[in-house]
Amino acid sequence: MAVVKYNPTTPARRGMTSQDLSEVTTKKPLKSLLKSKKQNAGRNNTGRITVRHRGGGVKRHYRLMNYNLPIGTTLTVEEIEYDPNRSARIARVKDQDGKYHYILADTSMAKGKTILVGSEIDIEASNRMKLEEIPVGSFIYAIEIVPGNGAKLVRAAGASAQLMAKEGDYAQIKMPSGEVRKISVQAMATIGTVSNVQHQNISIGSAGRKRRKGIRPTVRGVVMNAVDHPHGGGDGGRHGTGKAPRTPWGKLALGRKTRRNKSTNKMIVRSRHEAKRKR
Repeated sequence: MAVVKYNPTTPARRGMTSQDLSEVTTKKPLKSLLKSKKQNAGRNNTGRITVRHRGGGVKRHYRLMNYNLPIGTTLTVEEIEYDPNRSARIARVKDQDGKYHYILADTSMAKGKTILVGSEIDIEASNRMKLEEIPVGSFIYAIEIVPGNGAKLVRAAGASAQLMAKEGDYAQIKMPSGEVRKISVQAMATIGTVSNVQHQNISIGSAGRKRRKGIRPTVRGVVMNAVDHPHGGGDGGRHGTGKAPRTPWGKLALGRKTRRNKSTNKMIVRSRHEAKRKR
């Protein structure tokens, strides 16, 4: 899949790029798998803004994804669709009982392809099986953390993890971040790489396009007044912070550990930070 470039007919068009939608086979989603999506503009259930710079944007319908297909399912790809709620493409599939589902599409999926879910099936891209049956060295995505709970890991566009080793009840998987962690060999995963590999190379190019995506403007702390931000104030001659970067509420923004769930530390063989230091 290539990145679509534009002629510089306006200043905004000069650096703008967009996705190539040639792999998308239909523009109409299946109504029975749609759900209305309420805009919350980054607010939680009490109305407080918990994620800044969100709001507005084009209205969307949520696509009901199936991340936990039962073993023994045989699927046929009916359509490849664009999903405004995620970076990857999605596939509309039909099972052996005639029911429709939405699943993540990978780079090898095409209209008419047959996908198998279960044990003792062919080791092919798009087939879903337990980690104990997948050969070491394979690239996988849509991985379960807890067997039977559905895919939770490696679902973004162009992402894939690598099965590094299997020992006893656990498999060692190298995540896209570089982290190596242990996951039960009974957990399910799909062979392949998530679709839309060029997603990270897209340049938004204009402020208006960003607003249509529901992203509001970001104001730097150094241009604010001292009352509004720890980086603010000054006589107009200095643009640095002069201290460690902080959030608007005074918390350290860089270098501070934010990991809270210490109970799963035993499952991490090598942290993503160690992987980055060795590069």
